[in-house]
Amino acid sequence: MASITIRNLEDLLKARLRVRAAHHGRSMEEEARHILRAALTEERRPVTHLGDAIRQRFAPFGGVEVPDVGREPLRAPPSFE
Repeated sequence: MASITIRNLEDLLKARLRVRAAHHGRSMEEEARHILRAALTEERRPVTHLGDAIRQRFAPFGGVEVPDVGREPLRAPPSFE
């Protein structure tokens, strides 16, 4: 098994790890292993585009019918002659 040393850990973060470990009845080292294991073994979500994410979020509410808006033809570009 490999080992790791974490340097420059803020005092507040270390204190929170100690309290969390005590709450779970583990040592700080075991709690850190548990946190790393949980963070690195969770299922990664596939990357979605913003439009796809919005569509998935609002799909249960049903679609919206938007009427076509008539457009005027583009004007001719200016001539600099």
